[in-house]
Amino acid sequence: MTLLAVERIKLFTTRSPWWCALIAIALTVGFAALMATALPSGESISVANTQAGHQFGIAVIMVLAALSVTTEYRFGTMRTTFQAVPHRGSVLVAKATVVALLSFVIGEIAAFGAWGLGYVIRPSDSVALQTSADWINVAGVGVVFAFAAVIAVAVGTLIRHSAGALSLLLIYVLAVESLVQLIPTVGPKIHQWMPFNVAERFLGGSASSRGPGLPDAVLSQWGSLAYFAGVAVVLLAIAIGVAKKRDA
Repeated sequence: MTLLAVERIKLFTTRSPWWCALIAIALTVGFAALMATALPSGESISVANTQAGHQFGIAVIMVLAALSVTTEYRFGTMRTTFQAVPHRGSVLVAKATVVALLSFVIGEIAAFGAWGLGYVIRPSDSVALQTSADWINVAGVGVVFAFAAVIAVAVGTLIRHSAGALSLLLIYVLAVESLVQLIPTVGPKIHQWMPFNVAERFLGGSASSRGPGLPDAVLSQWGSLAYFAGVAVVLLAIAIGVAKKRDA
């Protein structure tokens, strides 16, 4: 509990988490407003439409999470932390836990804010949360944000430099997984197992409900969440192993 409190204090005494939280919420909610106002009057907005901006929110959350690690390496506070707590794994797990919890809260605020705004703008459309799929589509955003934050903490720990970590994360999230599909023959098969594509499978539900242009996948909805969580945990374990073997 002490480590969690320490990591919470370190996180909230810097400005970047606050700015990242505001930007992530603004992007997610803002895209919901665009979707609701841009659709022709004859077309109906869906619950999934209100969450169209969450992918940009994920990118911002990963910036927040990576900076929580790389900033400490930059200013040397990570070295002090490791001297005070020699068990580096405990420090990194505590940091990942705090950042993941914050990301979960941001994701839930952003997702329900986006849904609420879509409901207000288009009250006559069918955007009520009536099924379990609708609830997962909205409430699941916070869960995906949390595991994405763990991945970013792991990458930040492995790279340690803000520019390198942020570049890698943003390029991967915003471009790499989509471009993989262009590889002849094997591209679509690889894309099925890319972690963020699988996370979209969790949010999107069954293939029949996703419609054209939404992520392909071979796992069930909850299996997709377990896979994404497993990727996050494995990357964090690798980062902890590397951190234990090198100088702070």
